[in-house]
Amino acid sequence: MRVYSERLRVPVSWWLVVLACAALLATTLWAGLSVATAIMIYAIFEGACVALLLGWGAARITVTTSELVAGSRRLPLARIAEVAAMDAAQTRALRGPRADPAAHLLVRPYLPQAVYVRVAGSPPEPPYWLIGTRRPAELAVAIEQARSGPRSCPTPGRHTLPANGHAEDGGVTHEAPGAVG
Repeated sequence: MRVYSERLRVPVSWWLVVLACAALLATTLWAGLSVATAIMIYAIFEGACVALLLGWGAARITVTTSELVAGSRRLPLARIAEVAAMDAAQTRALRGPRADPAAHLLVRPYLPQAVYVRVAGSPPEPPYWLIGTRRPAELAVAIEQARSGPRSCPTPGRHTLPANGHAEDGGVTHEAPGAVG
């Protein structure tokens, strides 16, 4: 049963900018050539951009009662050790200077927030997943809800780490590697 699903579609503003840039480049290349060549150049550039954006936006995040699917990768819920919704600063740190090269990243530049999923096991391969999303708190809660089964779902605040990396409920937490404090 599907608990959560989100498709990481490319925003309309990105479509407009990319297609305008492709048209500008095609116009530059067309200068001085025949109209038939111009049509071919426009078709190739615009078609390549459409294919790229459709492929990029086809990634889907799905949480079922047994697994987390992020793009083409699957992770059984039993292997998840920790889940935390990340704000933009934490996500930026985990995508850049604090990133682990072995981690699985499903991020997009138009998605500033993400969910951090620490993988259990020895040795965990990859050590964590960083999943870009438009609704990080909802995704974190959905993962926790699916992990805990039919029991009641905890509040979203228990799964999010503020910018200082400490839980607000006073409990012991493992600070996510991207926590900025």
